[in-house]
Amino acid sequence: MQNLAPIALFVYNRPQHTERTVKFLQQNKLAADSRLYIFSDGAKTPNDEEKVNEVRSFIKTIEGFKSVKIVESKTNKGLANSIIEGVTYLNQNYGQVIVFEDDLITSPHTLTYFNEALNIYRNEDKVMHIGAYMYHLKEENLPESFFYRAATSWGWATWQRAWQHFEPNIDTLLAQFNTRKIHEFSIEGTMNFWKQMQDFKRGRNNSWAIRWYASIFLKGGLTLNPSQSLVNNIGHDGTGVHSGINDIYNVIINPKPITNFPKQIEEDKKAYAAIKNFLAGRKGSLWTRIKRYVKEKLIK
Repeated sequence: MQNLAPIALFVYNRPQHTERTVKFLQQNKLAADSRLYIFSDGAKTPNDEEKVNEVRSFIKTIEGFKSVKIVESKTNKGLANSIIEGVTYLNQNYGQVIVFEDDLITSPHTLTYFNEALNIYRNEDKVMHIGAYMYHLKEENLPESFFYRAATSWGWATWQRAWQHFEPNIDTLLAQFNTRKIHEFSIEGTMNFWKQMQDFKRGRNNSWAIRWYASIFLKGGLTLNPSQSLVNNIGHDGTGVHSGINDIYNVIINPKPITNFPKQIEEDKKAYAAIKNFLAGRKGSLWTRIKRYVKEKLIK
């Protein structure tokens, strides 16, 4: 596996999360042979400067990779602009990229999974995205990896050939949807993907991820995913700019490598059904939702 993809790591103002993310990345089997690019966004407010500087002091000490290049922004670009710029830059220079944010812990096999999949599906235009995170699915007879329509954003990879179809303009995206497409896009109404699109239009979120998924969906693309997650998000503790406090999406990371990849380039119906069932019931009973709401308010 000579053609290893560069790793893009996007950091901001969470030094402890960043250290854990890097520690787990360093334990990956391909870390020492991989180029790491760290994109450090500038402080949004004077209150963030101390933490941003703390993160920047730490990332200057990072070792254990083939090379480490740090890109510091003097201004605050925001996560969406940072990711779009960084991913575009690395795709243009390397033709492929692996992407992490500062709150993701990985399996020692995560980089191997990404690079193998990038090589296997390099010339399959329909495959546009490789995700490493997966919900805790109850279905036990799923393949190790499968194709699905939606793109997860907690650890992912793509190629320049796919990323060139990323459409940042929300109006251009919205204009291509009809009632049937909205239904399919939102996993038959079990996930608020369409609401995320509308919220972006109204200025209520600044999500690059929903626009990337929409770009893939409208091109008829597919995403590769593991049936047991290779990544867990440790950012749902109230420290993240874009995440709340909850444990709905916590998973146990798969300790084994992925050795089987689908040969048929089509959405896995059993996996789709398992994901739809998870999404439909993910928030639990009314009592469970009330307890979670109270817990979040108390922590805040």
